[in-house]
Amino acid sequence: MNKKNILGVGITDATKQEVLEYIVENVENFKKKLLVVTPNPEFLVLANKDNVFRNILNGADLALADGVGVMIAAKIMGKPLKERFTGIDLVKSLCNEVSEKPITVGFLGGRGRVAELTAECLRKIHPKLKVVFVGEDWPDNLIENPSRVTSNASEAKSGRTSWLESLTGDVSSSKFGSTLSTPTGVRVLLPKNIDILFVAFGAPKQEFWISENLNKIPVKVAIGVGGAFDYISGKIPRAPRFIRNIGFEWLFRLVVQPWRMKRQLSLIKFAWLIAKEKISKN
Repeated sequence: MNKKNILGVGITDATKQEVLEYIVENVENFKKKLLVVTPNPEFLVLANKDNVFRNILNGADLALADGVGVMIAAKIMGKPLKERFTGIDLVKSLCNEVSEKPITVGFLGGRGRVAELTAECLRKIHPKLKVVFVGEDWPDNLIENPSRVTSNASEAKSGRTSWLESLTGDVSSSKFGSTLSTPTGVRVLLPKNIDILFVAFGAPKQEFWISENLNKIPVKVAIGVGGAFDYISGKIPRAPRFIRNIGFEWLFRLVVQPWRMKRQLSLIKFAWLIAKEKISKN
């Protein structure tokens, strides 16, 4: 897909529907693993001083404009982008798109069962969504041996229904994988594949992790989605739609999460970098 250079980072110039079709088509007619990133102004400021991070962003198959600041900057620089696609909306839209298809999804990251809650919320909306992995961390043994994913041992020992059973139902007879119990009582999922993995470690950790591990894990598409799980799960309220539409979601987040003030200071640096580049081009 076509990209436009914004502060040294290629941002994908595509509509939401074009992005969804591109990802789904790649899964259905698999040719290569995809890395998808969702840059906002903070990403671009960090990429400006971190060559490794910038190279990862530029090496991504899709780099979707998450922040409204990226859209405004693109217009100022005479490189308008077709549409903004936030990590939150990408997760929701993709799950809607694939829920009726034989495509599996996984949720990695977040804290305090947020990944599990996110999967549960999306399953309520899309009962046929095929969730085959949920975890706060990625099991080390799955990187070494892509045929194994373990769930929480304490839950299995206590006899409680595991997230695996509650989310995927009778996976033992599913074409997406089978389950077994180890001698220690740990439930194990043996997946044929995790087609789309949403990774919510936060930037830049999630991008570094995906870049390092994508070729080692049983995943076709890996997408860094930042704090998307917190909002989808309901842990943190999202700005009303009219606030999002006028580009002030960042301000709403700042009110809800005052600790983000330090991070929002990067917007000043971002504005300076845009102004500096604009002046240099004239």
